[in-house]
Amino acid sequence: MKHTAARSYRAVRWLASRLEDGLGEAGRRPDRGDISITTVIIWVAAVAGAVAIAGTIAIVINKYNVSLSGI
Repeated sequence: MKHTAARSYRAVRWLASRLEDGLGEAGRRPDRGDISITTVIIWVAAVAGAVAIAGTIAIVINKYNVSLSGI
């Protein structure tokens, strides 16, 4: 149990230091090239469209796979 607690403590300290470094960098360079909300919206729409297309193809294949298996 001590080993797990020590690893958890080290992980939390590492994350805290990374967060502190990142916030310090953001304070020094506020224009560091963050992606815009428009880019995020476009990516989400593209992924959702790809998932919808793949799902439709899978449904069509399953529907006709049963009827084609007797040929």
